[in-house]
Amino acid sequence: MINLRLSIMMFLQFFIWGGWFVTLGTYLANTLSASGGQIGMAFSTQSWGAIIAPFIVGLIADRYFNAERILGVLHLCGALLMYTMYQADDFTAFYPAVLGYMIAYMPTLALVNSVAFGQMNNPSKEFGKVRVWGTIGWIVAGLMISYVFSWDSAASIADGMLRNTFLLCAIASFGLGVYAFTLPATPPKAKGQKTGLRDVIGLDALGLLKDRNFLVFFLSSVLICIPLAFYYQNANPFLTEIGVENATGKMTLGQVSEVLFMLALPIFLNRFGIKATLLIGMAAWVLRYLLFAFGNADEALFMLIVGIALHGICYDFFFVSGQIYTDAKAQESTKSAAQGLITLATYGVGMLVGFAIAGLITDKYTALAGNHQWQDIWLFPAGFAAVVLIIFLLMFKSEKVQTDA
Repeated sequence: MINLRLSIMMFLQFFIWGGWFVTLGTYLANTLSASGGQIGMAFSTQSWGAIIAPFIVGLIADRYFNAERILGVLHLCGALLMYTMYQADDFTAFYPAVLGYMIAYMPTLALVNSVAFGQMNNPSKEFGKVRVWGTIGWIVAGLMISYVFSWDSAASIADGMLRNTFLLCAIASFGLGVYAFTLPATPPKAKGQKTGLRDVIGLDALGLLKDRNFLVFFLSSVLICIPLAFYYQNANPFLTEIGVENATGKMTLGQVSEVLFMLALPIFLNRFGIKATLLIGMAAWVLRYLLFAFGNADEALFMLIVGIALHGICYDFFFVSGQIYTDAKAQESTKSAAQGLITLATYGVGMLVGFAIAGLITDKYTALAGNHQWQDIWLFPAGFAAVVLIIFLLMFKSEKVQTDA
């Protein structure tokens, strides 16, 4: 019964994120007439939220308040900010609301995990079955937008109907905010303990960077976030602009792929090792963007579909296997700090730089009429990912690590 309640929590948590973040670029460009740079600013709020999140969780949630109560308060605040985004008529009014929202939302990603782990007797066996409902929630949101409401159709976008995604997510956020207060108590684990800035941002794990292999992996992880930002920011506007029907619904194939390749990841890690697995992940980024650059909505639609479906390899084989590698390299006393450091470096710094570059490149290849030179836009991250892949291939020495995959 408790796992059912936790599954509902996970479903709503990622339904909310998937319900507005995927179509954000399309909405800003078409409804608020935002530039590429402004769209990059809006997406970079995710990075600011990721940078600030450890302070909220590490300095407040872990020391003073129950996780489920902070989760509830943050989602209730998020509902109000999401409704403000729904009402915004221009980017000037929209940006402060989305910045505030992401500062409130990003800490909840750690909090739902804390609530789930706190109620499980055997997290290693139980958590995956609960967490998968988060991915299902993201998928359902995309399918609803495309196939139930058709908010991402050309006619609906022209009528400003895509704005309704924010209202839908405001309602879901309010629901999760109330629901969180009904969840079992998850008291702060570090109550009475001294937790400083060093612990929060993972500075205790900096010693890992003395290891050449880990340093190469760490820098590659930051750099590969630049191509990643192009996908988050431009994929939905690209598919919509070139005439792919139900683009948001089709993009949920990426989440389905993520689940399937997560099951295949242990096989690859155990059979081919960490270097080969990471290289496959980076190669998938290169291939994905080449498919986007040369695909179209007609006879080459299959290229776009394959590019979307590669999301599982792109994400699982690099980022998830990277988390496993980080855990294997860290000492027992610095495992949490190491994960915090890599998360801050990638989703914080790496994505922040990535969204800024994606905005600049998008503006550079946008005509005065507002049409994009999509082939040039996608060839940039393809080339960038290829350079990162080559650097990693040459500088990362093969090693055998115990990944427990």
